[in-house]
Amino acid sequence: MKYDVTITAIGEVVQDLLDSSGDLILFDTCPIEALGEVSVMHTIGEVGDIQVGDTVRFENKNYTIMAIGDEVLNGLKEIGHCRLKFNEMASACLPGQIILKGEGLPELKVGEKIIIE
Repeated sequence: MKYDVTITAIGEVVQDLLDSSGDLILFDTCPIEALGEVSVMHTIGEVGDIQVGDTVRFENKNYTIMAIGDEVLNGLKEIGHCRLKFNEMASACLPGQIILKGEGLPELKVGEKIIIE
């Protein structure tokens, strides 16, 4: 496994953001309190060499990594942060973003795992 964390909190507008734009923001340590409202908080995890073609797995769904921003590994190592984009048709990959391909959106619940392998 290249990343294995457990969801500890889900911000009150996370589902709205996910449904409207396909974005899911992750942090293990959120540097700004207001970001907690739009973020999924999770346990601290060791980061391996995440690459295009790897799988991001939620308890109920699997997604293939189509693109990885230049700052994703640093963000995950430092504060467990990246932005998952559930839209393989996205035209550009931002520095802290992972673009994913898969069916539908994940169902998020506290206590569930997010795994990259």
